[in-house]
Amino acid sequence: MKALVLAGGTGSRLRPFTHTGAKQLLPIANKPVLFYALESLAAAGIRDVGIVVGEHGREIRELTGDGAGFGLRITYLQQPRPLGLAHAVLIAGDFLGDDDFLLYLGDNYLQEGVTDFARLAAADPAAARLLLTPVADPSSFGVAEVDAEGNVLGLEEKPDAPRSDLALIGVYAFSRAVHAAVRAIRPSVRGELEITHAVQWMIDRGMRVRADTTTRPWRDTGSVEDMLEVNREVLDGLEGRIEGKVDPHSTLVGRVRLAEGAVVRGSRVVGPVVIGAGAVISNSMVGPYTSIGEDCRVEDSAIEYSVLLRGAQVEGASRIEASLIGRGAVVGPAPRLPQAHRLVIGDHSKVHLTS
Repeated sequence: MKALVLAGGTGSRLRPFTHTGAKQLLPIANKPVLFYALESLAAAGIRDVGIVVGEHGREIRELTGDGAGFGLRITYLQQPRPLGLAHAVLIAGDFLGDDDFLLYLGDNYLQEGVTDFARLAAADPAAARLLLTPVADPSSFGVAEVDAEGNVLGLEEKPDAPRSDLALIGVYAFSRAVHAAVRAIRPSVRGELEITHAVQWMIDRGMRVRADTTTRPWRDTGSVEDMLEVNREVLDGLEGRIEGKVDPHSTLVGRVRLAEGAVVRGSRVVGPVVIGAGAVISNSMVGPYTSIGEDCRVEDSAIEYSVLLRGAQVEGASRIEASLIGRGAVVGPAPRLPQAHRLVIGDHSKVHLTS
């Protein structure tokens, strides 16, 4: 079995960050979201992976390489424009050949991985297999109608009156039958080739389409709020490890991972927290569920439930929470003192806050 990972798309809900980088490379606990997907595929025993990339393809290639670091063999497939998931399958036809494969959205985080799903797909072959999860508001998702035996009867995209609460979460298993389906369908009103239309095409022709459900944590990391929540969930499983330097005037409480080359001086750090190599925390309080990237600086500040990307600097901020601060961005003091700051700051920005 092969895998096809989608890492194109514009990431419009994560602008301004996606103006300068791929959304799949934004970090969760200081590791790109895409890496969690690749690790889960490797854990499932898959070795050949195609990654569909868009305008930030070069950055993804440089970080991910040939896949050897994950135990994978990676082939990169360029998608000129984000023309839909089915279009990605269409352009990957030569790579996929007649092999069964998993389709995985590269900006999704699935806590349980895909090992069980891949095993089911191999043990009980079908034209398509969909991974679903019950949601509170199915009208915001693609929804599957499933019978008592687990057969998919039909799909709806963000229906006004959903026939079930089972939402598609961006993990699929396909046989070679999908290639005929993606060639047969036509663009939707959005101008894209929709994978839901391809699956419906197979259902309409009597092909076997199966459903599996999960209730384990899953997130589409397509917004700042989702990024922060996934970061929280991952940090909940963090094991503390101190490899950097902590001076005698500092206190570390709970599970803190301090990378080699990082420094904590005169500060209090309450885990779960991860602090990357080269980061310096000085005279500050770092609260739970915070990820601080490589070469960041936090001085005379308080910050919690936030993510700082590589090279970000925060100085003289009385309190920052629920924030995502971009690469090389600078947050500094300003004359007035609000009670709390909540920021969404793009790469290389400068913001001045009260001390």
